[in-house]
Amino acid sequence: MRVRHLPTFVSVEPANFCQLRCPECPVGKGKTENGKVKTENGKGKTENGKVKGESGRVMSMEVFEQVLKQVQETAHTMQFYFQGEPLLNKQLPAMIGKAHHAGLYTIVSTNAQALTMLMAQELVKSGLDRIIVSIDGFSEESYAAYRVGGSLHRALEGLEHLREAKMEYGSSIRIELQVLRLRTNEHEWEWIQRNYKTLGATHLVFKTAQLYDYEHGNPLMPSDERYSRYKKSADGTYHLRRSASANCILPFRRKWRPCYRLWSGCVITTAGDVLPCCYDKDHQHKLGNLTAQTLEGVWHGTKANALRKRILDGTEVLPEMCKNCDQ
Repeated sequence: MRVRHLPTFVSVEPANFCQLRCPECPVGKGKTENGKVKTENGKGKTENGKVKGESGRVMSMEVFEQVLKQVQETAHTMQFYFQGEPLLNKQLPAMIGKAHHAGLYTIVSTNAQALTMLMAQELVKSGLDRIIVSIDGFSEESYAAYRVGGSLHRALEGLEHLREAKMEYGSSIRIELQVLRLRTNEHEWEWIQRNYKTLGATHLVFKTAQLYDYEHGNPLMPSDERYSRYKKSADGTYHLRRSASANCILPFRRKWRPCYRLWSGCVITTAGDVLPCCYDKDHQHKLGNLTAQTLEGVWHGTKANALRKRILDGTEVLPEMCKNCDQ
């Protein structure tokens, strides 16, 4: 399984922890790597990317610069998010600035809880091309149903700060309001479509929700099945729409087209681990680590090629991470 190129896009993880406890997020559930919020030796230091307490880890500038140096000649896009809240890494604007200077298209996704006016200005000045602001309810009740522990007022204030900073610096930044389609907010969808620009966004994207516990239904599923990733079967259970059965690999495989992500991009965590894609939330398919290896060595390595071969030839059951993916 020979791959001669390097990734054309990469997702880097600025921080692996978050202020919120969203019910369908591994970080929100207190689970990241192997069921635990990862800290470095539990010592609470700030050196080498460690943060105080047991809240998690941020990517150090040293690791980021290693990543950028290795991808800037072949990649066109750098996403600054994976797990956790990116804005909790105070060096994020500087990282974006370096990527922008290298000619990469840059994207950040945030819950906007830490999106102060100063942070908005720094992000806009960094040359950031696109920022995704996730707000999944526009009343205190609907917002709190998913964004547990967050403040709707603070999120909306963050959107307004972005609009003001965009105007102040004459930026072309795309401010994208992203809304999960949930039963808890479906009564607000029309209102959102009419008012998203007045809230400070330049674009609106509705997104179907990925649910981990869906086989027997989930209270977050929209009442209109057209707006859900999951379809109800004759036996009353639910399966992912793109497959004949979420748990039956043979029919699944007949309709399967190899995932382009394994050939075009990867995720790089705060610790420098290289993962195949953003669905490997529990780090089950680590391909290598950039603090000890080059990206070229990892990307062309045995583990990466074995995973690609597994996806292509269908001789084994697909990885668990693939079964809840809508790509």
